[in-house]
Amino acid sequence: MDKNSIIGIVLIFAVLVVTSIVTQPSKEKIAAARKQQDSLQRVEMLRQQQMAEEQKVAAAEVDLRPDSVKEAEQLQNMESQLGVFSVAAQGEDQFYTLENNLVKITFSAKGGKIYSVELKDFKTHDQKPLILFDGPENQFGLNFFSNNRSIQTDQLFFRTASPAAVVVNGPDVKTTDKGDEKFNRSNSFNSESVSFRLQVDQDSYLEYVYTLRYNTFMVDFDVKTVGMNQLIPSNQPYLNMIWEFDVLRQEVKSKFGEDQNNNVFFKYFGDEVDKLKPNKSDEKNLPTRIKWIGMKQLFFNSTIIADESFPVASVRLDRLPENNNILGNFSTAISLSYEGKTQENWGMQFYFGPNHFKTLRQYKMDLERHVNLGYSILRPVNRYLIIPVFNFLREYIGNMGIVILLLTIFIKLVLFPFTYKSYMSQAKMRVLKPEIDEINAKFGNDKPMEKQQATMDLYKKAGVNPMGGCLPMLLQMPILFAMFFFFPASIELRQQGFLWAHDLSTYDSILNLPFNIPFYGSHVSLFCLLMTVTTIISTYQSSQVTAGASMPGMKTMMYIMPVMFMFLLNSYSSGLSYYYFLANVITIGQTYVVRGMVDENKIRSQIMLNKKKNPTKSKFQQRLEQMAKERGVQTPNVKKK
Repeated sequence: MDKNSIIGIVLIFAVLVVTSIVTQPSKEKIAAARKQQDSLQRVEMLRQQQMAEEQKVAAAEVDLRPDSVKEAEQLQNMESQLGVFSVAAQGEDQFYTLENNLVKITFSAKGGKIYSVELKDFKTHDQKPLILFDGPENQFGLNFFSNNRSIQTDQLFFRTASPAAVVVNGPDVKTTDKGDEKFNRSNSFNSESVSFRLQVDQDSYLEYVYTLRYNTFMVDFDVKTVGMNQLIPSNQPYLNMIWEFDVLRQEVKSKFGEDQNNNVFFKYFGDEVDKLKPNKSDEKNLPTRIKWIGMKQLFFNSTIIADESFPVASVRLDRLPENNNILGNFSTAISLSYEGKTQENWGMQFYFGPNHFKTLRQYKMDLERHVNLGYSILRPVNRYLIIPVFNFLREYIGNMGIVILLLTIFIKLVLFPFTYKSYMSQAKMRVLKPEIDEINAKFGNDKPMEKQQATMDLYKKAGVNPMGGCLPMLLQMPILFAMFFFFPASIELRQQGFLWAHDLSTYDSILNLPFNIPFYGSHVSLFCLLMTVTTIISTYQSSQVTAGASMPGMKTMMYIMPVMFMFLLNSYSSGLSYYYFLANVITIGQTYVVRGMVDENKIRSQIMLNKKKNPTKSKFQQRLEQMAKERGVQTPNVKKK
């Protein structure tokens, strides 16, 4: 760019600046414009007030009309909006109840829907009845078009000839101790039903039938249409079923856990289980066949299940993390295939119950995925090792603290061979420390390749595997992480106390702080503190065994990690911290026992004997030597002692 171009650009910029200053309105003009705007706003406000007064007068004039005139006008409006369905637009809401030994379900005649669900074996944190959802705010019904009118059955009144309350009785048995035959939909033993009918005329109606059997959390639900093909056009391929309700909070100290574990799950027909995005409001269209859709909470879920499949659906969850009573609002729109026949029937079920793995597993529909057992690599550990042992111990022991203690002992015994092997490898490394120090002094930091080659040669001659101490620890990691998911998700720990912990499913606060510490919280968990202290002690023991063999900076990191976990687990399940505390105590004890069993003089003698032999070089060593030769370095000879 030449000199003239630069001068031109500067002059243009200067002109723009001067123009903006000159054309800027004065303070008097700004004040006048603001005054004019305020005047216009006052005029508009007065106009709206006048319109509101006129509407009140008009409404008062309507209210002065005779009741017969008002009713006639309302009927006319309903007939205009609803057509033949206007006969069900008015009525008196009535309530009906089905209950067995596990659940109590209240139905509303308005909409013919489930009004509320109570789980009888569970209580809220303040020992009140545990209600999954309740109240007129929840919606459930079919939406369709009839004679170009939008019909929403949720707002219409159904009729029923069922009694006001039905109790389903049966033998006194445990839910999870029986076989799958009791969940067979066709089994009518010890079952009762309630039927709601939306009667349009003598030959046309929509019917909901709810059936509850004894000793199950499942509710059978059938939707039937008779003669509705004259009212719903056959070119309408689907009837849209809407289900929406507010998800109530059930815990008080587990608010963090509730928010993290509150989500919508759904299973694709013949495929995997999926869910919405965690920790944020989300919605999703499901354009393929769906087997079930469930609203999962921390310890409970409400799920609708198709006998076959739902053609398409959509789901939405609006989270309310700041609300102390409601977790969020759940809604789903499910399409039911409509063929325009004289009679049609859609079969489905509801599950209202706990996220208990064994209970959900019995239904054979992957409902157990509501229980968070961790990532795919960890789920088998929990499913085939931890849960069977835990359930076995629960059969004979009622105290959850003792169950966790015995579970910890069992796991440590299973892992003891790996622990022993790891300790022996660490002991061998400790014996070789003088030779390692000699190699480090000989090559220093200037010849890393030669130093590594010499070290590997020493390990080979001594018969020591440098990874021998790490691999056994790596094999233990899946169990360690599996426990991280198992305890917070275990409903068995809910409201189960042990020592000072009133509820092992949440944190054990021994001191409430007057302030909040970032990432830590505003309370002090004693089990978490004990876990941290014992972890530091165990780390110190391990560092004494492997003194000098660890990488620079690793020792400091080993002591920082327990403190980081203290911040992480302070608001988690106290059952989890209690387990880690017990595992640390047992590890400390095992270290002392194994240390007494190890004869380091014998290990040194064996190592010296191995060093006299001429071992075969590994491929890794051969590659190191080849690389050294290419660099013109001779293979070092380590002085034998």
